[in-house]
Amino acid sequence: MVSKVALLLAVLVCSQYMAQGVYVISKGEWGGRAPSWTVALGNYLGYAIIHHTAGSYCETRSACEAVLRSVQNYHMDALGWPDIGYNFLIGGDGNVYEGRGWNRMGAHAAEWNPYSIGISFLGNFNWDTLEPNMIAAAKNLLNDAVNRGQLSSGYILYGHRQVSATECPGTHIWNEIRGWSHWSG
Repeated sequence: MVSKVALLLAVLVCSQYMAQGVYVISKGEWGGRAPSWTVALGNYLGYAIIHHTAGSYCETRSACEAVLRSVQNYHMDALGWPDIGYNFLIGGDGNVYEGRGWNRMGAHAAEWNPYSIGISFLGNFNWDTLEPNMIAAAKNLLNDAVNRGQLSSGYILYGHRQVSATECPGTHIWNEIRGWSHWSG
C-alpha cells in the first residue's frame, strides 16, 4: 500500500512539473534590476496580449540578456515605470525571460493591465522574422499560464494593436497569432 501511495505522489509531482514545464530565465539570471514596487495581479485572467519591443532582435542568450537590460532601463529610467513593462519576453534564441513575472501587474496595455498578462517578443517584427522556436515558446508559456491558473482556460488572445492605437506586435507576429486557437478578431 505504501508503495502505491508513493507511486501516486510521484506521478502527481511529475505531472505538475510537466504541466508547468516552461523554463523561464529569471530576472536575476539575465541581470535585470529589482522593481521599485509591484502591484499584485489576480488569477484566471481573461486576456493575454502579445507585443514586440520594436527594438533590437537577438539570437543568443547573451545578446538577448543585453537587449532585456536595455528595454528594462528604458522602461524604468526614461518612462519612470517601476520595472520592465511586460510579464514575459521571448528572444530569438527561443528562451522565455521573466519580466514582471507571474502574479504581478504589467504596464503593457493601459486599461487592460489588470485583466491580462503581456508577452513581448524581442525585436521589431515588422521586418524581423518570427522563428518556430519563438512560436513554440509563446504557445508553451500560454499553456503554462492556464495550467498555473494565471489565465482562465477560455482566455482571449489579442495583439496589442487590438487594444491600443499601435502597429504592435508587428506585421509578422500579427499574421502568426491570428491563427492561434485563443485569438479573437
